[in-house]
Amino acid sequence: MNTRVNLAGVELKNPVMTASGTFGSGAEYGEFVDLNRLGAVVTKGVASVPWPGNPTPRIAEVYGGMLNAIGLQNPGIDVFVRRDIPYLKQFDTRIIVNVCGRTTEDYVAVVERLSQEPVDLLEINISCPNVKEGGIAFGQDPRAVEAITREVKRHAKQPVIMKLSPNVTDITEMARAAEAGGADVLSLINTLTGMKIDIHRRTFAIANKTGGMSGPAVKPVALRMVYQVAGAVKLPVIGMGGIATAEDALEFIMAGATAVSVGTANFYNPRATVEIAEGIEAYMKDNQVEDLRELTGCVK
Repeated sequence: MNTRVNLAGVELKNPVMTASGTFGSGAEYGEFVDLNRLGAVVTKGVASVPWPGNPTPRIAEVYGGMLNAIGLQNPGIDVFVRRDIPYLKQFDTRIIVNVCGRTTEDYVAVVERLSQEPVDLLEINISCPNVKEGGIAFGQDPRAVEAITREVKRHAKQPVIMKLSPNVTDITEMARAAEAGGADVLSLINTLTGMKIDIHRRTFAIANKTGGMSGPAVKPVALRMVYQVAGAVKLPVIGMGGIATAEDALEFIMAGATAVSVGTANFYNPRATVEIAEGIEAYMKDNQVEDLRELTGCVK
């Protein structure tokens, strides 16, 4: 029974990985999860310098999920290279580094720094606000998507995954722009913009007013977008958005995803990723599926 998948020439032992920002860089979950069982660990966003993140409160529970406005708090690339890469290299799993920035130059600085490091793929978070363009996210303008993809590809030594924002009118337009810019893989969806109000305090539940919504409630939207993108481009797609069970993951795979990322579920079930990997294997065994690729995009 073959659960291996291929992302731009990088082979993963199975299609299950963590979603950026929900798993730290692995160490926080090391005592709960055998990282050797995962196809890949996707790190928290890494910037060229330390980011303090947004003011608190910055997380709120909502029906079927959560809102977060962490603001990509991270210690910066120097600490990441010194501390997190050596930790992850102990395990038999692929390392995917999520890269964030406020300008194109920010992204390039991190990508160049990682070019000599033993990491397997780079995931570029283009839901960051582009400070040079008045704060609109890189991922909300197809010209910006194509331009930053092309620039990152010029400097990257590892294959590049462009992580798409769902907060757009037509997700396939953004996918095609990333493909035109030379992306190797696409991942989607990032969080949906949402809001919660505390009626007792008569104010916003999180200090940033709005936050990114994730969790089971976003899954139908994410699944639809993954299906659309898988049909619109020739690149492998990593599907994410509300995946909490093996059944959820298999829906994304049947919709066209080559691999899947598990995010919010990690917070309430630290073993979610391993349970999903085991559940996929059990499904394949029960249904006499010899190779996972038989299921990829089988629903047209």
